[in-house]
Amino acid sequence: MSWRATVLTLFPEMFPGPLGISLAGKALASGLWDLEARDIRDSATDRHRSVDDTPAGGGPGMVLRADILAAAIDAAEIAPDRPHLLMSPRGRPLTQARVAELAAGPGPLIVCGRFEGIDQRVIEARNLEEISVGDYVLSGGEIAALALIDACVRLLPGVMGKEASGAEESFSEGLLEYPQYTRPQVFEGRAIPEILTSGDHAKVAAWRRAESEALTRSRRPDLWAARSQQKPPKDTTKG
Repeated sequence: MSWRATVLTLFPEMFPGPLGISLAGKALASGLWDLEARDIRDSATDRHRSVDDTPAGGGPGMVLRADILAAAIDAAEIAPDRPHLLMSPRGRPLTQARVAELAAGPGPLIVCGRFEGIDQRVIEARNLEEISVGDYVLSGGEIAALALIDACVRLLPGVMGKEASGAEESFSEGLLEYPQYTRPQVFEGRAIPEILTSGDHAKVAAWRRAESEALTRSRRPDLWAARSQQKPPKDTTKG
């Protein structure tokens, strides 16, 4: 059975969207993964297909009702071994490590919120894992869900052309990716670093490693600090 993403949304027409083209689209067409977009409004109980109500305690906006969303989740009949995710700006940041875990499993159920959010009780009752794609607020969870699915799909077997493509890129070892170059040899007075055309694979690997470390230190000190903390302590018992 192929990896499957089930998306609960108020706008199912947003899918597959960009997931229907390029590598993800080709893989979808060939059956390497599957996508199901389900309309939350199908679980509404009134003729207006209402799914939201005013927030308890007052305040602006509307909140997605717990009973409607719970019914939509239950109707999807998701196997218990599949992760239940909620795209939310207050969730834990999505990391490449979590993407790899999701890609290695059967595929998640992804709930896309709208309005001011969703009723907290359904998050607890259906054990939704809240995930964030960044410290900013989107109009809804759909764009975040597209990003998460794309990140997972490209790691599925057979999707990328070379297995090494996914191994040597940003975050694969807690580092940002090194700079890339190709023809022409000189562009507007800027030449490709000589070491990359030297044919010395060991020196090329060392250069790339050094560049990755330098970029990570300067641009993502949080990643560098986390990586440094993961290094085992130096053994001082040996002379």
